[in-house]
Amino acid sequence: MTVVVVAPLALERFVRAALSAAGADGATTDAAARAMLHGSRLGVDSHGVRLLEHYVTVMEGGRVNKTPNLAFVAERAAVATLDADHAHGALAAYAAMDKATELARSAGIGAVSIRNSSHFGPAGAYALAAAEAGMIGFATCNSDAFVRLHGGARRFHGTNPLAVAVPADGHPWLFDMATSAIPFNRVQLYRSLGVEVPEGTGSDAAGLDTLDADAVEMLAPLGAAFGFKGAGLAGIAEIFSAVLSGMGLSFELLPMGGDDKSTPRGLGAFVMAINPEAFISRAAFDAGMRRYLDALRTSPPRADGTVMAPGDREWAVAEERLDGIPLDPVTVEGFGRLAERYGLPSLEGL
Repeated sequence: MTVVVVAPLALERFVRAALSAAGADGATTDAAARAMLHGSRLGVDSHGVRLLEHYVTVMEGGRVNKTPNLAFVAERAAVATLDADHAHGALAAYAAMDKATELARSAGIGAVSIRNSSHFGPAGAYALAAAEAGMIGFATCNSDAFVRLHGGARRFHGTNPLAVAVPADGHPWLFDMATSAIPFNRVQLYRSLGVEVPEGTGSDAAGLDTLDADAVEMLAPLGAAFGFKGAGLAGIAEIFSAVLSGMGLSFELLPMGGDDKSTPRGLGAFVMAINPEAFISRAAFDAGMRRYLDALRTSPPRADGTVMAPGDREWAVAEERLDGIPLDPVTVEGFGRLAERYGLPSLEGL
């Protein structure tokens, strides 16, 4: 099976139809579709619509609440805690960022801890929501353990992303990273292609580096020989998302891909919005970002390099994908199963 290219609006209709058919309420459908399409439009395909079948499966199984009652259970001047009632993680994260933005408008900063959530997909989507509202946004979460510590031989942290978005002329400055050397879906891709993983990215069951994709039992932290930096960054995500919310640490969580699709995983997450105008005039802030980005993008590249600001690659991909978003064969097969299960139009009919 080959890659199939689907128009963005048609793809969104299919995603929404599948979520609704699975019983998701309107707010859940809106948030999950928004987050997945963010990933697919910006080229973050690992956290795009390829997650649709998984999300439908865990909703049907009961792990994710299809009709949750989100509640802010604690609030102070600039902080709040959201109990997500085991909602889809995107619904919880967008609601939390909306609250953080509201708090930042009056207090200058807003921070929201999220408890009883689930997998939320692309962290950058929620940081971006703040930037689109004129704020500096930050979002992080932890996930089930798959990444060893620096020098370690046990799955300890999740891929634990960190994302920041900043308003700027044109598109926001957007940085969204996993704290592992590579994401696990990349290992799966290398396995399917029969090629080696890059040096210093995967480890075998003893925690030793391996190039054999089939032998990878855990991921290495970002940084290779300086992997203590990636492990430390993963710890930041762990503390802000799990410890601060009272939820499970990465090595305590049920695996995302495990057989149990009925028990809620109880994930934690954290978002923050900062209002630049609490520190400096909007005009001065915008001018500072303009000077910074102009200097960055015109900085001389080395002979074999290209200089880009964080987000430039993603915005370029989004422009390219206005006319069509590519779906890999595994995702196409999953869509086919959903179409058959719920009587939805096939991809060929979109």
